[in-house]
Amino acid sequence: MSVRLQISAMLYLMIQAVLFGAGIIAILSTPLAQQAFTLIPQMTIATALVSVPLAWMLAPRVRAIGRRRNRPLAAGA
Repeated sequence: MSVRLQISAMLYLMIQAVLFGAGIIAILSTPLAQQAFTLIPQMTIATALVSVPLAWMLAPRVRAIGRRRNRPLAAGA
């Protein structure tokens, strides 16, 4: 399993949780709450699908940040 896939899997869970929370708040705090029974399952599937490409795009950036933090200092620095 590649490092990018591992990082993406961890990011997926966090991204999906944030999008799900934002979606639930958007549905339940507006007049859409009357249709929550049908909208919440649709919103859950949509956030799960949207989270996959977002996690895949963010994984290299997270890896680059980790590499910069762990880079050894130059001899004269």
